Amino acid sequence: MSDIRYIIIGVALVFAGFLILGVFGHQYQIASIQSEEFRECYQYYEDRDPVAVNCSTLMIEQILFFTFVIVLIAVGIVSLIKGARGKWDNEVRPEDMVGPGNDKNIKKD
Repeated sequence: MSDIRYIIIGVALVFAGFLILGVFGHQYQIASIQSEEFRECYQYYEDRDPVAVNCSTLMIEQILFFTFVIVLIAVGIVSLIKGARGKWDNEVRPEDMVGPGNDKNIKKD
């Protein structure tokens, strides 16, 4: 795969990681605040009363979510580094080169 593709994939993965964290992260922050401040956790619903739930279950869900986001961002960063450190134009065949100084490709009559 070419190096620019790694860079594009890396940017997309990092962007997706921060986007997922921004959109869905607030639900998981509430669980840690409830467990630290109140020692009891509640699941809130729009159509019914809050239900008491186990705080450790919410914390495990929070850890899994943040692990997923961190892995997504890390894979994006690795892809960016791989794209930036790539070979780029180092492996161009002599017959494919264009520009001044390329007299190897010119056929002599």
